[in-house]
Amino acid sequence: MPQLVELVLLPGERHDEAALQLKAARQADLRPDQVSHIEILKSSLDARSRQPVYRVRAEVYGPQDIFRPEPAILAGFKPVAAQKKVIIVGAGPAGYFAALELLEQGIRPIVLDRGKDAQTRRRDLRAIQQFGKVNPHSNYCFGEGGAGTYSDGKLYTRSIKRGDVRKALRLLVEHGAKSDILTEAHPHIGSNKLPGVVQNIRATIQQFGGEVHFGQHVTDLILKNGRILGAVTEKVQSADEPTTTTPPPRPNKHSSGPTTTEWLADAVILATGHSARDIYRLLHRKNIRIEAKPFALGVRVEHPQPLIDDIQYKQQRNYELPAASYSLVCQIGHRGVFSFCMCPGGLIVPAATAPGEIVMNGMSMSRRDSPFANSGIVTAVELEDLANWQPHGAFAALQFQGEVEQHLFQAGDGSQKGPALRLPDFIAGKLSATLPPSSYIPGLYPAPLFELLPVFIYKRLRDGLVQFGRMMRGFHTSEANVVATESRSSAPVRIPRDPATLMHPDVIGLFPTGEGAGYAGGIISAAMDGQRVARAVMVRLRD
Repeated sequence: MPQLVELVLLPGERHDEAALQLKAARQADLRPDQVSHIEILKSSLDARSRQPVYRVRAEVYGPQDIFRPEPAILAGFKPVAAQKKVIIVGAGPAGYFAALELLEQGIRPIVLDRGKDAQTRRRDLRAIQQFGKVNPHSNYCFGEGGAGTYSDGKLYTRSIKRGDVRKALRLLVEHGAKSDILTEAHPHIGSNKLPGVVQNIRATIQQFGGEVHFGQHVTDLILKNGRILGAVTEKVQSADEPTTTTPPPRPNKHSSGPTTTEWLADAVILATGHSARDIYRLLHRKNIRIEAKPFALGVRVEHPQPLIDDIQYKQQRNYELPAASYSLVCQIGHRGVFSFCMCPGGLIVPAATAPGEIVMNGMSMSRRDSPFANSGIVTAVELEDLANWQPHGAFAALQFQGEVEQHLFQAGDGSQKGPALRLPDFIAGKLSATLPPSSYIPGLYPAPLFELLPVFIYKRLRDGLVQFGRMMRGFHTSEANVVATESRSSAPVRIPRDPATLMHPDVIGLFPTGEGAGYAGGIISAAMDGQRVARAVMVRLRD
């Protein structure tokens, strides 16, 4: 039997096979030449002391032990028959992982996405970055892979009760991600690597009999006697025709309108993400219940990466250490203020999904080698905070979110330039005369965020940032920018579902999932929720 060992490795030893084998052998009371295999189970960087070290848990196999790797999950996949079909609205992590789970059980998924495939989508990201042109169907939130494809690809989740984290990570590895994500405490793929992984997942879906159709915007649901029978889409007109599998069924072309298509299936999974506001309004029009829910809203704070390195490592970072990150949280007036989606060695990107709004997000490439570090700093927005928006009912939080984004846009010149302040000026309620360099390609301009943000949001963020400065000596610096707004950390609407069946309580065959439904908060939690819902669909179809 292999021996379980706990190793402490210097940064230079973490990927040094000889050093790893020597220390593992000592811990297992073996000679190095007796070690037949070392299986890393978990690895985390501990920077609490003056000398950062990696703490590694591993299994050490001796000369008589036989290591048997896990069989590939995809090895168990078979082409599906056409008898049972499930429509999946959205090609993000919840939608794609639901599709994989259905294929594994012999059910044909039909994925419909309003956006473009990952490769073609790049042109629209360039348009918003360089020209301020927002395509409402193809942007940092909409398109193949969802918001995570081009906004970092961080895979850490605390939602371990949602499902099998390791299965989700293994599927990513089997589709091209590095195997390190199986063992790292805070796994990360990177916005330059994740698009390829996502495209490989699409290829698997197609290979085993599923379908993926891009440029298909769901505009209606087909309902009869409280049961969902399918969906209606309009073809998104574009000069770039994104990839599709087979021609869509039953096109209906009206002379004065767009091409519409009816898609029929045995069930529908809604996996539309946190920014598909039109889907919420469609459900409301169809008298399908939705609910307002708490969310978080705030700003992006960007520091020079070397400054964060010095704070966290207590020394200048060398090439053996990764770009340092941080995680901060405090309570201000019974509301949380916390860091979100921290991107070491990263970039701030424009994440608006419609013209006339300013939305920020963060991303990092796989090497995390940008000279900047940015993080969302947000505060919880509870429904009790939104008394003036209660007349909007289920759309109260959504309306508030939209008004903030639009107000910040209207303060500018009509472009995607980011309204910003130096961090000490944000705290002092003072307009900055100039701004330090930033990774944000559209550019920044000094703006009175202390007036533009809702008063209660500004005060909580200000007080929270004061506390963060006490937690991290050096965090308060005039070299840091505060940029508004970070508003899409979670959905402001929940689509209810029965806790046992995971089906909408009022519509037979309708299964909400992922971030847009209010049941996830990141790539892996959304992927696991998609898998869980797919299994619930299988139970329903077999009844």
